[in-house]
Amino acid sequence: MSSVQRQIVWASGFSFMLAIFFSFAYLWIFPFNHWTELLDHRFMNIPFVLFIPICSVGIGILFGMISGVYWKNQLHFVDQSLSQLEEGRIFDRKDGASNTEMHFIIDRIERIGKQMTEQVMLSQRLATEKVEDVEGRIQEIISQERNRLARELHDSVSQQLFAASMMMSAINETKEPSNNRETKQLKMVEEMIHQSQLEMRALLLHLRPVALKGKTLQEGIEELLIELSQKVTMNIHWKVEPFPLDKGVEDHLFRILQESVSNTLRHSKASSLEVLLIKREDLIIMRVVDDGIGFQEEDAKAGSYGMQNMHERAVEVGGTLKVVSVKNKGTRLEVKVPAMGNGDDKND
Repeated sequence: MSSVQRQIVWASGFSFMLAIFFSFAYLWIFPFNHWTELLDHRFMNIPFVLFIPICSVGIGILFGMISGVYWKNQLHFVDQSLSQLEEGRIFDRKDGASNTEMHFIIDRIERIGKQMTEQVMLSQRLATEKVEDVEGRIQEIISQERNRLARELHDSVSQQLFAASMMMSAINETKEPSNNRETKQLKMVEEMIHQSQLEMRALLLHLRPVALKGKTLQEGIEELLIELSQKVTMNIHWKVEPFPLDKGVEDHLFRILQESVSNTLRHSKASSLEVLLIKREDLIIMRVVDDGIGFQEEDAKAGSYGMQNMHERAVEVGGTLKVVSVKNKGTRLEVKVPAMGNGDDKND
């Protein structure tokens, strides 16, 4: 039952009971000689005994409607205010409260909104400081280890594959042409070695630091997706709008994007991928959509660590993460982060 309906029922019932009470009080003070006189007394050509309850119920319904609409508007205003806080928006106070009690409630919501805003700003500032501190210490170690691994693979496995490819090519060139089984198998081995060389080159290309390393989030997204489009057959589209961001927010959004794209490549069997990064009013929105096989909630346990990691990164910068997946239809991941800063803490 809505607030308007409740007010109408309550007001009409109360007015009806009040009318009965006053009618009995009137009859007690001014009694009739006989009860049949109630039907003889008329008001506006309506018997007095019927006019009183009809009039009282009508007044009650009218009062209930007015009161119900009033309180419905007040509750709707409170709901809108709480929705702003839930979505992480900066609370915008309006003149929607028309009584002392509502003013008190809105004042409390406004104070809570200010506290949440301060906490979001603090979380983003701490995330920025944390990223700058940790990245400065581990980036060099990661780069050195990646370079060492790439160098060892290039000097050992890559060269051995090259030598094996040369040997197989020489064997196939010197061997007399024929259609026998041995010749076909040697050709298959040569093709497998060649494919392994291509895979090794791709692996060496990917052995690089995954952080932004002084680039903006937009530059990092475009570089990642361009490189990805060159390595996979998936159709990749993106829309990235230019706007400044704090380094901590950039780093967390980039890591979430990497995790999401990784999940898409490993699990979704998608043929297309769309990435969106925009800023609307006071919200930064990043969206990743694929047309893969999707998953159900009970099927996502294997990837729960990755999902939890993305959720924690979104929370660390005061944002929210929402994932919607439909079996055999695809998956949509959306991150919304309040835009509290102006990118003053970005790397030069």
